[in-house]
Amino acid sequence: MAGEIYLSKEGFEKLRAQLERLKGKERIRIATAIHEARMLGDISENADYDAAKEAQAHNEAKIAELESKLAVARIIDKQDIPTDQIFIGAKVTIVDLETDEVVQYTLVSAEEANYEEGKISIHSPVGKALMGKKIGDKISINVPAGVLQYKVKKIER
Repeated sequence: MAGEIYLSKEGFEKLRAQLERLKGKERIRIATAIHEARMLGDISENADYDAAKEAQAHNEAKIAELESKLAVARIIDKQDIPTDQIFIGAKVTIVDLETDEVVQYTLVSAEEANYEEGKISIHSPVGKALMGKKIGDKISINVPAGVLQYKVKKIER
């Protein structure tokens, strides 16, 4: 994995908790499933055994991925987030210039993105378009559905 990954403290803790769960409870659950499948007899044509081994491989791959991300993670301090320009970690209020709908997003890394929580990746079309903008700036964003027009109303930490 190349470069740093910027995470909020909450995002870092969430990934760390997920890693602990995968290394602890999930490994134990999978080991139990493998053991139980072995007890059924011949493993050469044992679908339960194959499924458990596949789950084990998936779990170990996810553990490796999370360990790599956490090793290069840099926690964003809210005090380091400027409020005069949009950067990762900023909470942004924008207004749709066609519908006057007000939308609020927090710009985060791809690892923390969660649309339902209003957290969008800085690598998404909207996130890329917002980066570096200031209050009052107008933005045109090309998305699959067409072109969206917004104006930046507010930037917070």
